[in-house]
Amino acid sequence: MTDRNRPDYSAMGRSTMTTGAPAPSDRNSLTIGSDGPILLHDVHFLEQMAHFNREKVIERQPHAKGGGAFGEFETTEDVSRYTKAALFQKGAKTEMLARFSTVAGEQGSPDTWRDVRGFSLKFYTTEGNYDLVGNNTPIFFVRDPMKFPHFIRSQKRLPDSGLRDNHMQWDFWTSNPESAHQVTYLMGQRGLPRTWRNMNGYGSHTYMWINAAGERFWVKYHFHTQQGMAFYSNDEAANMAGADADAHRRDLFEAIARGEHPKWVLSVQVMPYEEAKTYRINPFDLTKTWPHADYPLIRVGVMTLNRNPENFFAQIEQAAFSPGNVVPGIGLSPDKMLLGRAFAYNDAQRNRIGTNFHQLPVNQPKVPVNTYMFDGHMTYHHSGAQPVYAPNSGDRTWADETGRMEDGWEADGEMVRSAYTLRADDDDFGQPGTMVREVFSDAERDGLVDTVAGSLLGGVRSPVLERAIDYWKSIDADVGRRIEEKVRKGGAPEPAPGMSES
Repeated sequence: MTDRNRPDYSAMGRSTMTTGAPAPSDRNSLTIGSDGPILLHDVHFLEQMAHFNREKVIERQPHAKGGGAFGEFETTEDVSRYTKAALFQKGAKTEMLARFSTVAGEQGSPDTWRDVRGFSLKFYTTEGNYDLVGNNTPIFFVRDPMKFPHFIRSQKRLPDSGLRDNHMQWDFWTSNPESAHQVTYLMGQRGLPRTWRNMNGYGSHTYMWINAAGERFWVKYHFHTQQGMAFYSNDEAANMAGADADAHRRDLFEAIARGEHPKWVLSVQVMPYEEAKTYRINPFDLTKTWPHADYPLIRVGVMTLNRNPENFFAQIEQAAFSPGNVVPGIGLSPDKMLLGRAFAYNDAQRNRIGTNFHQLPVNQPKVPVNTYMFDGHMTYHHSGAQPVYAPNSGDRTWADETGRMEDGWEADGEMVRSAYTLRADDDDFGQPGTMVREVFSDAERDGLVDTVAGSLLGGVRSPVLERAIDYWKSIDADVGRRIEEKVRKGGAPEPAPGMSES
């Protein structure tokens, strides 16, 4: 049935908020200066994220299809000069949970679709729970969280047919050139990992580490698989999607059941606090990596997954992660995507599994909790007749920290809606171009050309098609030329289903 009251969107000059008032921006959140933190009174951003968290019921919005296991992280090296976090002190062993997932697919989608893989970790530390919520790539598609709901919707399904659509995916990517680095990863081998055990994981964002003396450092996390990297070809992935849609979930469970416990070595890149102010690329831009020549990997420890869940729903589906869950010695950074996720992820869990999701056994910390949050749906733990307000004259303690934040940073400037301030090497196509020319082998470049051309031939129309070809020419002139030739000839192998392929 057609809604006769639907407005004529083509005649409207701009988007609006749900109140009907003009929307200030659908591309940039409100920050202190171009590089500063997001402000709580950015009502449009908070409304976007809170509504997005509630668009679907029961299953996660992105990362719906996944699996996981429990294990242990052991810190084998001395990194105390960088952080005082208890879990990262040499010799510390910390119980943990890992969840792997696809981004765009629904609960029943095949594990082997071409997609980015989620790599989420929960550490049950002696100082509270620490969550590291990352992917199998060190970067992401967008750098401002205002764009995140738009990005996810562009990878999901058309509003009329309910089908996935190459055209709308490429429309979003080519309209946001900052996506080029992640799209290059996605269209290469890492878009089709053979198993979760055979892929790396990354914190992706820049985080802060603080040592016992109060010195601050910027860090990036790298988890390197000890099982070796392995990937599917397009044909193998497509065949496996039909043969066993749960191939990755099955592989992890059965490997652990056999006693083959997968391991990953954690290393970090460390940037001195002051260097971030003048480094040639913005170190808080989620679409960029830090060159290892400037910031080499420093080994931290080993993650081992050694115990399967006893109940998938209770221990994996009900597991809740948020990059805002940090512990002393670890803090956030000015990364706008990280700051947006710090709000959005816990809010998504409140909507998905309830107000008191932290009280579910899989999410409970291993240390005592003294919180001034009360009641709500499904309250299990309570504080009896203790005061429910702070300050109070009873025996219940409260927090009252003032002054300079140990894990904070400086920000100064006007309130603006703006992209990051550009630095000397801040462009959208430089790093993906380097990846194509210097990291990919000849065979990987050939595969990239076939995958992209096949995707573009899968229903991408003008003007998005021409924009996509220009996008790849900007990444690498030769690769872009080869993609264009295949598209114009109308011949390329059909890629694996998933992102970019309906």
